[in-house]
Amino acid sequence: MILDAHGHLGPWPDFLIPDPSADGMVSLLDRLGIDAIGISHLLAVGPDAEEGNRLAFAAAERHPGRIGVWQVYNPHQRNHLADEGVWGVKIHPDVHECRLDDRRYDPVWELGLPVLAHGQTGSPWSDPAQFVTVAGRHPHVPLLLGHAGLWPNGFARAAELAGPYPNLFLEICGSKMTGRWIARLAGLIGADRVIYGSDACFLDLRIGFGRVALAPLTDADRALIQGGNLARLLRPGSHRQGPRT
Repeated sequence: MILDAHGHLGPWPDFLIPDPSADGMVSLLDRLGIDAIGISHLLAVGPDAEEGNRLAFAAAERHPGRIGVWQVYNPHQRNHLADEGVWGVKIHPDVHECRLDDRRYDPVWELGLPVLAHGQTGSPWSDPAQFVTVAGRHPHVPLLLGHAGLWPNGFARAAELAGPYPNLFLEICGSKMTGRWIARLAGLIGADRVIYGSDACFLDLRIGFGRVALAPLTDADRALIQGGNLARLLRPGSHRQGPRT
């Protein structure tokens, strides 16, 4: 099973997205042989978490088994979170301007669901060191360090910091990531701690998938990164069922 951990739907005000639709996303999944993608709606990441989450659930209902939902939590809006029928929770400390280790995110950790968070080396909001703080506080929460820190000069550091925390995983999407870096990260932290994501439709799904499909990995390690690791973290059936409403 191939699972894309990091996807989006919808437009973003300062970034060209040629096709922000769920139909376009699923068409690409079909062409590439990807079973499912977890998405957060960009409206939810931005100004309106409640409405954006509603649109994400609606897309998942239209495409059962192909689209999973990372429901967004905005610590300033303190919006409602579901505890069933989702892949987990998405947070973006840099957009929210709220540090990942801020207590205003406590409602997220209390759910115990997997959490995908934007990670950015050197950011005051989402540096990998803050992921370590949260992973230590909440060892029962699977935490995906989005973009593996985003910048190449921080990839190895992100792996080193995450290493002692078995609930902390490196998610590898981003325009600076390469197939060779994916293999290096697997060597540094172990292939069982690296998770494929593309950042589609924000970034081109074909490029994100191609990086891991062609990375210099063993077949066993590639299978873990492309979906085996994420499938292990998701609640049973969460990648096959639509959301409950």
